[in-house]
Amino acid sequence: MRNRYTDLPKINEKETKKELEKKLFKYRDYLISLPTYLMPKITPSYSITPPTNTNAFHSSTEDSAIERIEYERIRDEYLQEIHKAVNTLKDQERHIIIERYLKHDELGYDREIWMNMGVGKTKYYQIKGEAMLRLAFALKVEVYQKSEAKTG
Repeated sequence: MRNRYTDLPKINEKETKKELEKKLFKYRDYLISLPTYLMPKITPSYSITPPTNTNAFHSSTEDSAIERIEYERIRDEYLQEIHKAVNTLKDQERHIIIERYLKHDELGYDREIWMNMGVGKTKYYQIKGEAMLRLAFALKVEVYQKSEAKTG
């Protein structure tokens, strides 16, 4: 008889943390940057555009404005997704994730954070590890180990 608990997939913690960090660094990128390709062109480009009676033609400024609005909508949704997930964490876990990954101005350093929290290095990494796994599940970026095919 098979044990249903041993058949559960195992989490690949290392890969899960990598995927989570990618998502958190994307959060930081959204906070601090707006791609230059979304900025309107400042120098004029001359071309002959035939007159049209439809609204299909947009100037590059209009296209840039539309792209910028869409980018901002996507960015805002992404930021909200991260905020909601981080807010599900316990207080110490939330503190670590925010200090380490989400501050706008600079990344925190683990040593600084555990010293400011007044916890030891081992306890800090235990809390951080749990926070990262909990956050990975909340954001649905967990990575499972490949199961080996059973013969028999």
